[in-house]
Amino acid sequence: MRTSLLITCLFCLPFFSHSQNKTPVNAGSNSVTPPVVVPDTTKNSLLLPVVVKDTGKAQYFTLKQCIDYALQHQPNLNISLINVDVAKTSNAIALSGWLPQANASGDLIHNIQSNNSANVTTPAGSTSTTNRTTVTNSFVPGVTVSQAIFNPSLLYAYKSAPLFVKQAQQVTDSTKIFLVSSVSKSFYTLLNTLEQINVFKEDTARLGRSLRDAYHQYKGGIVDETDYEQADITLNNSKAQLKQANENVVPQYAVLKRLLGFPPDKQFNVVFDTLEMMNGIHIDTTEQLQYEKRIEYQEIKTNKDLQSQLVNFYKYQWLPTLSAFFDYNLTFANNNYNDLLNSSYPNSYVGLSFSIPIFTGFSRVNNVKKARLQQQILDWNETDLKAAINVEYTSALANYKGNYYNLQLLQRNVNLARRVYFVVDLQYKQGIVPYLNVITAESNLMTSEISYLNALFQVLSNKIDLQKAMGNISY
Repeated sequence: MRTSLLITCLFCLPFFSHSQNKTPVNAGSNSVTPPVVVPDTTKNSLLLPVVVKDTGKAQYFTLKQCIDYALQHQPNLNISLINVDVAKTSNAIALSGWLPQANASGDLIHNIQSNNSANVTTPAGSTSTTNRTTVTNSFVPGVTVSQAIFNPSLLYAYKSAPLFVKQAQQVTDSTKIFLVSSVSKSFYTLLNTLEQINVFKEDTARLGRSLRDAYHQYKGGIVDETDYEQADITLNNSKAQLKQANENVVPQYAVLKRLLGFPPDKQFNVVFDTLEMMNGIHIDTTEQLQYEKRIEYQEIKTNKDLQSQLVNFYKYQWLPTLSAFFDYNLTFANNNYNDLLNSSYPNSYVGLSFSIPIFTGFSRVNNVKKARLQQQILDWNETDLKAAINVEYTSALANYKGNYYNLQLLQRNVNLARRVYFVVDLQYKQGIVPYLNVITAESNLMTSEISYLNALFQVLSNKIDLQKAMGNISY
């Protein structure tokens, strides 16, 4: 009897629906509002952004293209590249002292007062007057050329120059590694949100169908009013989640644009090969950690080499400075300014100049002591860095392994949840189970799909962290 009644009601559902479209529902304590039209919930493709509208021809970026774009346009990276050129230019300035140095100088003299005679007392005690000729105006130009032969400061600049360039290049490499890591993780975060939007759209579509089914079954007298109301509540919650996910896409695009150095007023779309993404989650977890691969370890080694050069500079600062020089002076003298350059009296000489520090108030000894203490600080920094790298590596490895195992379980949960929802929804339509079972099954399905997506992109991010910890980030 119950089966016959169910078949009859299902057969009559189209007539109930048709009559509801023609005749408004009377207001009353037992009346309900017909289900509203559910918005388009077509599955969104990762090839197209959500909410963000293109103002012109759209660009499509894969992860590799995003990284390549960032390596060319990111401001911080370009600053670090300029700093490499700054280091090279600074070395050229410091090493310029090895080249000959030429200076021109001149003195223009006008004697205001002069004594043309002088009294000279002889040894015998007699006094005589000597007349001297003093020129009123004189001009003495000269050229001085010097060449450094040995200088401890120039020797330190020569040995440290390649280390300063290497240090600047390592800062650039560190910036690139950080940029590749940040762009990849931001890219995955955006993809995760886009895929969650797909899940919420599918969920909204399922709940829209459930709402219509519950409404028609209620109007047919098969179920009570609470089933329809519960379906409406669940659909509204799903719409709210879909709206929030769509809103989250905009700031996530903004973050990715900033990392890329992409113009804020332009738009681009992200593209990703699903098969490539699934294959990209794997990494060799048996590879041993090598500290030498980490850019931070290479930087501290360069700092130690620079510090060693500084210690040697202070140690050998007692050595003399030696240079050669050549001076050429041309003297012009005349009492009349108009005839000042008529006659000249040249003179020139060449020689060697040296300087030896004898006592500097123990500054050299204290500088050597200070530089060696700074060496000890760098040694301890290296020890602490190794410990920090080991912690980072073990944490990244543990997170990757744990989330990878979790991903496999959640993938199985998604398949089970879809199967359960299909069966429960069919049973509800046949009147076997209450609508609460449908809500539970649908909620489990959505939760399992969202959890799976979170786990998938978390594994991809963990892989980036593990590669960074092992020094295997390529750029």
